[in-house]
Amino acid sequence: MPPLTSRYISVLSILRKKSSTFSFPTTAFKSQNPMSMSTLSVSDVSTISTPKTLKSRLHNGDTLYGLFLLSFSPTLAEIAGLAGYDYVVVDMEHGPGGISNALSCLHALAATRTPAILRLPENCPTWAKKALDLGPQGIMFPMIQTLEAAKQAVSYCRFPPKGVRGSANTVVRASGYGFDEGYLSNYAEKLLIMCQVESEEGVKNAEEIAAVDGVDCIHIGPRDLSFSMGYLGDMGNNNVRETMRVAEKAVLSGGVYLAGIASPFDRSDDLRRRGYHMVAGGVDVALFRSAAVEDVKRFKMGLISDDK
Repeated sequence: MPPLTSRYISVLSILRKKSSTFSFPTTAFKSQNPMSMSTLSVSDVSTISTPKTLKSRLHNGDTLYGLFLLSFSPTLAEIAGLAGYDYVVVDMEHGPGGISNALSCLHALAATRTPAILRLPENCPTWAKKALDLGPQGIMFPMIQTLEAAKQAVSYCRFPPKGVRGSANTVVRASGYGFDEGYLSNYAEKLLIMCQVESEEGVKNAEEIAAVDGVDCIHIGPRDLSFSMGYLGDMGNNNVRETMRVAEKAVLSGGVYLAGIASPFDRSDDLRRRGYHMVAGGVDVALFRSAAVEDVKRFKMGLISDDK
């Protein structure tokens, strides 16, 4: 470890251990912090600055509402966080960006204290390693169809001997560039590992996939499921909907969290009522498209009315 980094960590450790309380101006916290004491302990400040993780909120029974970020726009990521979404999925599977672009979005989300989930382009150890080094709270593996693929996904997230993830923990963002001394001992309990079931084969194996040690959540993808069944995006097809119900029951009976995305056939509230723990309301690009179309329509209709 570089001497300068080691020195900073030593100073932080001394502050934590030696300072039971210290005088701290609470005026800046009055609008956000209900604590009325005139001094705050080091642990109090740590609690204020560290929000609950996705895993802890799910464990507490919260239903989380999120958004998929396809544009890779840090501005839209920041707006999504400020709007109040519980999480944002930065989509490297279908979005145009890679690791560097994703990092900019993670910075924007961190400014709003909004957890980020990275969806990988594929179930691959290299992509998983690079994504995890950025420090997202969750990682999503697309198109998991078999028990073996689910086990591989988990292994990509674990350091040896429990997995195959390569380590640069003293210099990457996930560990605070080495400032988080406890990273190696607590990263697994904070990371939400998500597998996507979005094919007929995946649904058939959903119960086995959900039972894999380390898989925390199954995200059901209705659009790809419809394609795999030969219905090419017809998510309202009765066969597709029945297959989704089979997948939902398998996941919920498996004891892992169930996640999904709203569609014209399954609104966010519908998914929540069916037991989904994580519901994505949509995609940033689609939200902008809808708002833009409505804005143009309103103006054009006004012109027509004026002509009359």
